Amino acid sequence: MEREKTITVALDKPSKRSAAAGECRVNLAITARDVRLVGKDGTMLGIVSRREALDQANIAGLDLVEISPTAVPPVCKILDYGKFRYEMQKRRAEAKKKQHIVDVKEVKLTPTIGEHDFRVKLASVYKFLEAENKVKVSLRFRGREMMHQELGLNLLNRLKEELGSLAKVDQAPQLEGRSLLMILSSAKSKA
Repeated sequence: MEREKTITVALDKPSKRSAAAGECRVNLAITARDVRLVGKDGTMLGIVSRREALDQANIAGLDLVEISPTAVPPVCKILDYGKFRYEMQKRRAEAKKKQHIVDVKEVKLTPTIGEHDFRVKLASVYKFLEAENKVKVSLRFRGREMMHQELGLNLLNRLKEELGSLAKVDQAPQLEGRSLLMILSSAKSKA
């Protein structure tokens, strides 16, 4: 009852990616003459020929999967390839779920902003930093306001002082065209 089970994954040359990336050679797609074989229970079976490794995988009713193609000789393991791919897919989904995507939020100011409006914008910046997002503070100069850029710079410095130790400055205030830009991030975020 010998059965040849073949699942192939197209690869031109051994990739430096790990098996976790989902790209690995299986069964007859393995091109190495000799392989370091790992049994289905994780025991090292030593260096054997590819044909002998395929025979052992067929006897076990499982697949021969090339785990580490860059090793000399390549490391192959006897396992159920469908189950292996499913577990890798679950691990990738779990890792993706744990990621925190950092958004860049923008708060726009003017040099002539009123005190109450400034407090409202400050509250927005607090909220964004608490959510560990980056905040781009842009201060737009209109008309003759360009003559008094120091007012804008003073306003951004005041915002920075009000935030205190909650924020760290990623990009100091810098003039780009008619706008003064500053980028802040949360001081407690994982750098």
